[in-house]
Amino acid sequence: MGNLIIIAIDAMLISNIVLMRFLGICPYVGVSKRQGTALGMGFAVIFVMTFATVISFLIQRLILDKFGLQYLQTIVFILVIASLVQMVEIMMKKVAPALFHALGIYLPLITTNCAILGVAFLTIQKDYSFVQGLVFSITAGIGYMIAIFIFAGIREKFDFADIPKPFQDASIALITAGLLSMAFFGFAGIVKL
Repeated sequence: MGNLIIIAIDAMLISNIVLMRFLGICPYVGVSKRQGTALGMGFAVIFVMTFATVISFLIQRLILDKFGLQYLQTIVFILVIASLVQMVEIMMKKVAPALFHALGIYLPLITTNCAILGVAFLTIQKDYSFVQGLVFSITAGIGYMIAIFIFAGIREKFDFADIPKPFQDASIALITAGLLSMAFFGFAGIVKL
C-alpha cells in the first residue's frame, strides 16, 4: 500500500507528466485559457490515459511479450489510444456537447498527446504490476489535470493584467509554464523514491 502511495505522489507532483517530463505540452498550452475547458480536457486525459495504459499493459503482457512481438509496441499503443479517443469523442458529443465544442480541435489532439503514450510506455519500462500501472496512470492523469487547471487559472488573470506587448500570448504562457514547472520542482523532496 505504501508503494502505491509513493507511486501516486510521484506521478501527480514530483514527476508530473507535463511539468517535469514535458510530455503533452501542445494541448496543455492550447486548452488552458479557461478553467472550465481545462477541467474538461483534464478529465478526458485521465479517462483516455487510464484506459489506454490498462489496455496497452494487457496487450503487452498477454500478447506482445508472450509471442515475442515487442517491436510492435509503439504501433499497437498508438492504435489503442486512437481508438479510445474516438470513443471519448463520440461519448462527449452526446453527453456534453458544450464541452465538446469548447475543446474543439484539441480533443483529437489527445490522440497524438505524447503524455498518454508516455505513461503507457513508462508503465512497461518501470516494470509495474497491473495495480501499480493502474495507480500510476490514474494519478499521472490527475497530475496533468492539476497542472492544466492551475495554469488555466493563472492565464485567466492575464485578461486583467498589463502585460508588455512582446510578452503577450504564447510568450507569457511559456514563461508561466516554466515558473509553474519550477514550483512543482519543490515537491521533489517529499518522498524518497
